Amino acid sequence: MPAMRPAEELRYLILAAQREGNRLLGQALKPLGVTTSQAEVIRVLEERQPLTLNGLGDLLVCENGSPSRLVDRLVSAGLVTREAAAHDRRHIEIALTPAGAQLARRIAEIEETLYRSIDALADTHDTAQLTDFLRAFVAGLPSGQALVNRMA
Repeated sequence: MPAMRPAEELRYLILAAQREGNRLLGQALKPLGVTTSQAEVIRVLEERQPLTLNGLGDLLVCENGSPSRLVDRLVSAGLVTREAAAHDRRHIEIALTPAGAQLARRIAEIEETLYRSIDALADTHDTAQLTDFLRAFVAGLPSGQALVNRMA
């Protein structure tokens, strides 16, 4: 069997790391009854609410396109509201309910635990070059732009 070329191995390592990170986060979120994608919506709203559906979509890394199905589920669960914007009744703004805000704090605690374990592993490695490479890899792509928007 021929060895993988470096680009192929890198691609699969990124995919494997993403899947494992998502799996770990998903397991930790399971008792809260939310998926990793729903948790991202809740956390973005916690930081930036109120947002329009398009504004929310511009900040999500987990979703390409419109996050309307995610928002629909969160509205049904009583975690998010949809209301006409005060400045323009034609625009619908999305915000957390009190229950959604409480859940956002619990999600943040779970994320912090995950980030601490990543920090501990990364502590013995120089991750600056990897971070720079990954930033360049996603530059100009939808997920990369969503991340840039989030960091702004």
